[in-house]
Amino acid sequence: MAPKVFLTGATGYIGGDALVHLVENHPEYEITTLVRNSEKGAQVASQYARVRLVYGDLDSEQTLEEEAKKADIVLHCASADHEGALNAIIRGLATHGPENPGYLIQTSGTGILCFGDVERKIFGAASTKVFDDWEGIGEITSLPDFAPHRKADKVVLAAAAAYPSRIRTAIVCPPCIYGKGRGPGNQRSIQMPDLTKATLKEKKAFQVGEGLAVFLFVEQMKRVSSRDIDADCENSEGASIHVHDLSDCFLKLVEAAASGGGNATWDEEGYYFTENDEHAWGQMSKLIAEDAHKKALIPTDEVASVSAEDADRLRPHGFLLWGANSRCKAIRAKRLLGWSPTHIIKNEVSELVDIEARSLGLTQGHAAKVGG
Repeated sequence: MAPKVFLTGATGYIGGDALVHLVENHPEYEITTLVRNSEKGAQVASQYARVRLVYGDLDSEQTLEEEAKKADIVLHCASADHEGALNAIIRGLATHGPENPGYLIQTSGTGILCFGDVERKIFGAASTKVFDDWEGIGEITSLPDFAPHRKADKVVLAAAAAYPSRIRTAIVCPPCIYGKGRGPGNQRSIQMPDLTKATLKEKKAFQVGEGLAVFLFVEQMKRVSSRDIDADCENSEGASIHVHDLSDCFLKLVEAAASGGGNATWDEEGYYFTENDEHAWGQMSKLIAEDAHKKALIPTDEVASVSAEDADRLRPHGFLLWGANSRCKAIRAKRLLGWSPTHIIKNEVSELVDIEARSLGLTQGHAAKVGG
């Protein structure tokens, strides 16, 4: 019998790309997605007629619980912080029997690692602290409760402990996600595109303070509270992941779950960082500046230092987006699942500048040029 997968966030950046990759590799899976309304449903249905749609949002707890009951695997990409939705999913999965446990794959984000800078209110400074998901697994599953996403992580970890024979859990923790998504809805990330857009609008490149902080960001940052933010800063090593490579990690975990757990570790050891590419945010700002200057979009390729307050003016929570530290190493997925990401962020900069320039009306796309 084909595995039943319930996926949330199908029209979002992360969930949409994961949906595409899952369907392409396993058209035999029975996939159900949660969509907010008929407009969102049409976006999915127009590309994936065989995907079953249920209507609701993350506050639709009865729907979430019912769908989790029916599913073998829940791939939750819609939020890194919504505890009510998680608890509803867990209640549904807890109805599974020991002979057929339900699997929950939760999306978190490396914003959880920025708690030190947030607590000290220091932004743009360097840090040598690097977390890892192998020898350091105990450290990352016991971070302070005030760390972003920590409350939701605890809900997932507690579910595994409370229902050890009924629920198996994994937490996927991406850093700065970049690249054009393939999903039926939003295909744009936040951190790198917004840094590029701000550079083009201001006609100059910038970094926060000394530009020595490293922060790794996930798409859920758009969910408002400063404690809900993941980010990456400017001028020291940091991690990033292309959205296609992230989707491949999700795929490998879903496949492991579909085979009864596979080679993956779950529950208290089911925590997966998904970085591939160490980089510096000051270096990213410089690459953006050089490309934009070469294309005559800004007058100079110099990178200016801005204060945390100025960064926040350029983009809400900009001081965190581009000024807090969050460094990690992804070992577990590579070692156990054979996950092998291939994309490099610096190779995406030129296309990113082109996309954001077109969105601001600074340049024309090919179709507009041909049309005169």
